[in-house]
Amino acid sequence: MANVSRLRELESFKRVVAPFDGVITARNTDIGALINAGQSAGSELFRLADTRKLRIYVQVPEPMRRLPSRARGTTEFSEQQGKAYPATLVRTSNALDPGLRTLQVELQLDNAERELFPGAYAEVHFKARGNAQSLRLPANTVCSEPLGCRSPSSTPAAHSTEEHREGRDFGNTIEVLSGLDADDAVVINPPDSIVSGALVRVAAPPPAQTPTSRAKAS
Repeated sequence: MANVSRLRELESFKRVVAPFDGVITARNTDIGALINAGQSAGSELFRLADTRKLRIYVQVPEPMRRLPSRARGTTEFSEQQGKAYPATLVRTSNALDPGLRTLQVELQLDNAERELFPGAYAEVHFKARGNAQSLRLPANTVCSEPLGCRSPSSTPAAHSTEEHREGRDFGNTIEVLSGLDADDAVVINPPDSIVSGALVRVAAPPPAQTPTSRAKAS
């Protein structure tokens, strides 16, 4: 009886049963191929994927690391132009990558219609709540230094460089969390050699030309 039971178990290996419903995305064997059932681990026979829900992994920049629980993002794919798919945040790594200074987050996307394929690249957009106490400066008003960033502010008689704490970088503008007031004047395109206390001359705005003056100039 023990020998019959052993042979039945061996016979059952001829039938491969999937642990869940899905789609076979890779087949590494064919009819007539030898399957090694010895002591070695053997090679992968099939690869199965459940594409009804997709997991999306995103590297979030450090300034945006405090995303609210169950935050929602909008996902866009290059092959689906003009169409956005909502995704929900399910978990984060709770640690920053020491090299990239980013936080890995996992989102889930409903793919019941199977319009999207696993392994694709996507763009994810989050709506982050802004800081009412922060200011935004044009990127060409900030000097970067090894010890931090500073934004030159000007007065009619002198010039000073204010150390400030930088927030998010929006490309054309940079968020300033502290170090400046809303009524401070800043210098556009300051040189790297600028120092605190340097004398500056504030240029007056050019006078507005009237239609008569433009006609005389022509």
